[in-house]
Amino acid sequence: MLYWTLVFLVVALVAGVLGFGGISSAASGIAKILFVVFLVFFLVTLIADRGWMH
Repeated sequence: MLYWTLVFLVVALVAGVLGFGGISSAASGIAKILFVVFLVFFLVTLIADRGWMH
């Protein structure tokens, strides 16, 4: 999932440099959402792993 976040971030940067504002803002929005989802999954995994160990 972090891979796709980075892919959309790169797409947003390239589109922004080339002047495609709409595509750039859409790709950066998707990258932000995927990053938040990744963080939530990461935290849930950490909490679940800690719970199973004790």
